[in-house]
Amino acid sequence: MDEQRLEDLSPLVTTTLPGDPAQSFIERHKIPPILFAAGSLGIVFVTYQIVGGLFSLFLFGQNPSADSVTGLRMITGLGQIFLVLLPAIFLTRLATRAPGPFLQFRLPEFRVILVPLIGVISLQQMLQVYLIFQDRIPMPPELQGILDQLKQAIEQLTKLLVTANSGAELAAVIAVIAVVPAFVEEFFFRGLIQRSFELQVGSRNAIVLSGLIFAGFHLNPFEFVPLAVLGLYLGFLRTYGRSLWVAVAAHFYNNLYACIMVYWSMDNSVIGAKNPEQLSTGPLLIVFWLFGILFLVSTLYFIKITKPLRTPPPTVPGTDPQS
Repeated sequence: MDEQRLEDLSPLVTTTLPGDPAQSFIERHKIPPILFAAGSLGIVFVTYQIVGGLFSLFLFGQNPSADSVTGLRMITGLGQIFLVLLPAIFLTRLATRAPGPFLQFRLPEFRVILVPLIGVISLQQMLQVYLIFQDRIPMPPELQGILDQLKQAIEQLTKLLVTANSGAELAAVIAVIAVVPAFVEEFFFRGLIQRSFELQVGSRNAIVLSGLIFAGFHLNPFEFVPLAVLGLYLGFLRTYGRSLWVAVAAHFYNNLYACIMVYWSMDNSVIGAKNPEQLSTGPLLIVFWLFGILFLVSTLYFIKITKPLRTPPPTVPGTDPQS
């Protein structure tokens, strides 16, 4: 086992004996962490997507109107708190007796939180270009009709939740769409789930698994790839930044950017172009590569400034390295 894997495991390594009350629930019952993570995903999927989804359907129907948008936003925010965050807190207590080190709640330096802002904005533009190319993939007419209807329904619901007509309404949208999901989803996916995966499959595999699950959990097949890429990036930030707050900040930047772009009626734009789907392949590829370079530079700089967090302090001869 390499040093990276050992460092990831360290918050959960215990010196207690089997059956010791200081051990966590999964330690006492010898539950494999990856199995516990799978069970946790199943529990939260049922509570939020099924129970919460049915409750929203009962209250607002299949096609919520603009008149019910305030209630829909409240239910969305409260659903994340009560049906995702609270179960995740309970499950975390079963996974570890030291939730702070396990979740990596350490506050990072300001620059470590700020640099991902560049990465998120760059990634947004790159993924917007990807979605344009994805929409150009030819489909059989019958299938295309079904997909168009499903996509339109998802986009209408999203637009209803995110659209704001005043500064006060925009603040409410940001609270529900950016602030709450940033903390709740990162606590669950990059906190409980990714950390649990790390115990058995290591950091890199845990980043990939949690990113793919994060994308699938949103139940939006049209944005699976962008959501998976975002999930991978958030997992990378949490791992290299050694703090859950880095991923929370980046998630907030991502959702905040989307809220502001919708408010300015630029949600489908690429570097200001109102109808980017009409752009030819050449300009789109130029945009993709330019923002790709910016994303790469910001990511390399992030790795550089967080290197001390991943480098063990030098041992002084004659001292105990564990002290």
